Amino acid sequence: MIRFVSGIDTDAGKSIATGWLARTGLDAGRRVATLKLAQTGNVGASEDIARHRAMMGVGPLPEDAEGLTAPYIFPHPCSPDLAARLAGTEIDLARLKACAEALDARYDEVLVEGAGGLMVPLREGLLTVDFAVAQGWPFVFVLHGALGSVNHALLSFEALARRGAKVDTLVYNAWPGRKDPIIDADTRRLLRAEAAKAFPGAAWLELPILEGV
Repeated sequence: MIRFVSGIDTDAGKSIATGWLARTGLDAGRRVATLKLAQTGNVGASEDIARHRAMMGVGPLPEDAEGLTAPYIFPHPCSPDLAARLAGTEIDLARLKACAEALDARYDEVLVEGAGGLMVPLREGLLTVDFAVAQGWPFVFVLHGALGSVNHALLSFEALARRGAKVDTLVYNAWPGRKDPIIDADTRRLLRAEAAKAFPGAAWLELPILEGV
């Protein structure tokens, strides 16, 4: 089973949510792998994959060495499309699909983490959300309670619904909103109600405060 992890913005907490969900799956006895669709701002290795492995409590997976879990790593911290162009290349969609399918054949669960928010360009003329929807991957969508997040979240809900995306799980990340508990609490209440209307049947999870991640 493949699920795609996205969020309302770059700092939604996708990597932490991905690592936490992967560890939860391992604790439940499932074989779990994670894949970073395109890592930017790194050279040679994916910091997000390293974070996933640390949170999972495992060493590098064999597929990490094979390049299946981080098929594209670019040094410039920007959208995958721009980062690839700056590196003189273009993201090969067939390669992304092949990596996900290879992991899916070996593991019970594969969590594919995107870069940035839903509408980030993956390559010229293709948004990340459209690539994930085209694969038929259910979405795990990460929310947070920082000021401005209601607008971002509701626009994202509309974008997902308009594309007929299957939203499997919503993960609420309280970390960015801890500076103002009043805003955080009201945002949680509002977004949970709106999510239930937009995606009936989707699970609502609360990302716990985790130390050392």
